[in-house]
Amino acid sequence: MPAQSKSQQKAAGAALAVKRGKQPKGKLQGASKQMYDSMNEIELKEIAHTKLKGLPEHK
Repeated sequence: MPAQSKSQQKAAGAALAVKRGKQPKGKLQGASKQMYDSMNEIELKEIAHTKLKGLPEHK
């Protein structure tokens, strides 16, 4: 499932970093916090690795 906007891709990247232990959970806000709680690492990786070219900033 690829990201549908740049902001969704960035939020998934932030949540993925926390899942992998590279960032503290306290840094998450809004959509990235919800993604962290509801998705596993594989789902987050699929969204976070979407190419940004051609994506709108927000959807």
